Amino acid sequence: MAVRACGLIIYRRLQSPPPSKVADGIEYLLLQTSYGTHHWTPPKGHVDPGEDDLQTAFRETQEEAGLQASQLTLIEGYKRELHYPAHGKPKTVIYWLAEVKDCNTEIKLSEEHQAFQWLKLEDACKFAEYEDMKQTLKEVHQFLCSKE
Repeated sequence: MAVRACGLIIYRRLQSPPPSKVADGIEYLLLQTSYGTHHWTPPKGHVDPGEDDLQTAFRETQEEAGLQASQLTLIEGYKRELHYPAHGKPKTVIYWLAEVKDCNTEIKLSEEHQAFQWLKLEDACKFAEYEDMKQTLKEVHQFLCSKE
């Protein structure tokens, strides 16, 4: 059976940019794992028994980045499933999109991560070494820019 994980792609908007430059004001939160290859990823984790997928995404975000559900706005209309092998087993990761209500909210990392960065799309794609994550970030960015 596939391993199942859920998480949130979290972004913030910096002070209001001119309307033509809306995309320039968006930054994405990536966390660097303190294990394995120290890859960069949005907060995510395995679904616990009795939990639904979205509950898992919010719980993992709180555990890994210190962000409470009340500090985030879930963005309607975006949900992405990624499928890839991890440790020789199939893995499914489901991501939703959430905006931090206050762009200065403090990030508090758990022991699972050693660093975090707020990154503009281009840099976020450089940090995210996996092709499907790069694609997902680009998709999210297009989604956000098309909503303006």
